[in-house]
Amino acid sequence: MSQLASESSVRPGTLYGVGLGPGDPDLVTIKAARLIGAADVIAYHSARHGRSIARRIAEPHLRGDQIEEALVYPVTTETVEHPGGYQGAIDKFYAEAAERLAAHLGAGRDVVLLAEGDPLFYGSYMHMHKRLAGRFRAEVVPGVTSVSAAAAALGQPLVERDEVLTVLPGTLPREVLAERLRATDSAAVMKLGRTFGNVRGAFADAGKLDRAQFVERATMDGQRTGALADIDPGSVPYFSIAVLPGEVAASIPDDADLRADQGADAETGMGTEPGTEQEERVIGRGEVVVVGTGPAGRDWLTPQVAAALAAADDLVGYGPYLDRVPPNPRQTRHASDNRVEAERAAHALDLAASGRNVAVVSAGDPGVFAMATAVLEVASEQKYLDVPVRVLPGLTAAQAVAAAVGAPLGHDYAMISLSDRLKPWETVVDRLVHAARADLAIAIYNPRSKARPWQVGAARDVLLEHRAPDTPVVLGRDVGGSGERLTITTLGELDPEQVDMRTLVIIGSSTTRVVVRGGRPTVFTPRHYGG
Repeated sequence: MSQLASESSVRPGTLYGVGLGPGDPDLVTIKAARLIGAADVIAYHSARHGRSIARRIAEPHLRGDQIEEALVYPVTTETVEHPGGYQGAIDKFYAEAAERLAAHLGAGRDVVLLAEGDPLFYGSYMHMHKRLAGRFRAEVVPGVTSVSAAAAALGQPLVERDEVLTVLPGTLPREVLAERLRATDSAAVMKLGRTFGNVRGAFADAGKLDRAQFVERATMDGQRTGALADIDPGSVPYFSIAVLPGEVAASIPDDADLRADQGADAETGMGTEPGTEQEERVIGRGEVVVVGTGPAGRDWLTPQVAAALAAADDLVGYGPYLDRVPPNPRQTRHASDNRVEAERAAHALDLAASGRNVAVVSAGDPGVFAMATAVLEVASEQKYLDVPVRVLPGLTAAQAVAAAVGAPLGHDYAMISLSDRLKPWETVVDRLVHAARADLAIAIYNPRSKARPWQVGAARDVLLEHRAPDTPVVLGRDVGGSGERLTITTLGELDPEQVDMRTLVIIGSSTTRVVVRGGRPTVFTPRHYGG
């Protein structure tokens, strides 16, 4: 084969326009750093002095053995002898620079062209992209723009709600700039330096100079900010930007002075003395939100409950349930034993009465054998009538276990707790009998503990007096958790030793069916009944 044929079989390289952000090397994206380190060729633009800010930003990621293509502008703003004038000279430079990069791309070498800020935002890369993207594969890696960097340097939002941000080049005529500034809510004016006097005059003409801000070398060494009106025109470099925040974005909300309203001292942060009028204004602002975290981890949490947990000052609950909520050092946790529900509820209400936002944490749904009733019962006492209480639902253990095997609770069903700590065992038996006689599917909570290991067997025997031995039974333990275990058996073969306190038991009705699908049993109770 000829040398020409051999070269024509080479797979072309890829052109990457890589944004490096506004100057701080820490603002280079992970993808940009990876591509810089892997590229065959590193290209960058510079003025005739040869120094490239883009290369300096990228330097920590260079390998040291890469080909470098310095694309040096022949002119910047001075006059030229080119017959096409300044634009003609620049266009010729771009065409020649593109062909230099095309030679590498055609030979199969990947080229990374470095760009400060974002490659397609007033950047030199765009001129190479227009000339090469139709001939070679091209990929653009976005970067943080100087507009974003300027807003961050000022600590100032630029737009809020439906305000409009306009980005303008400072090279526009003064009257055009002034007209555009009058017509917009917020603006960022780029390319200052020699245009600064013109730009500041346009802000004054538009009647907006008093709100305009100045940022020089955002995120770089030597960063400077200040009011645009106070800047010396002779000190302004090209890498500067004039910023006009929107009036809504720059406004201070009424609640921003809440600390001062509550009597906080600006230096010590201490509030007013107890018993003062200011303290009395804080009392009663808190609330209690009783939440259900579902049967297992965060995947079972509703967005509504997640938001309430995130907003809380205090978390109150049974220790193992609190452990399901990721720790936040801003919040205070109040863990207690599972047998002190009334005391836990009173503690939560006292905290809310003092102005705290309190989340009372339950597993599953707080209204199903959990803390909602306990909180509302205590909250009905005269001293707590003015304390706000909300209940947010959670996914119940019965729903989780039923869904894991199919739909055994697809028709009418009852939920019954076997615990006799708050009601007599005789009442439990009576409810089991009535549910069985009514032919309801039954979800059984709290089936067994160390103190009452006999109740599962006793409940089975009661139900067998009214249900056939082949009635389907589902045992679901720790569904959704790491110890998940599902067992499908029958009422006649139910072994109490398979059940513990973390197990939920579902007893089917007379119509509940077990069907093997795809090698696995599915349990469901049809919605139609009888004839």
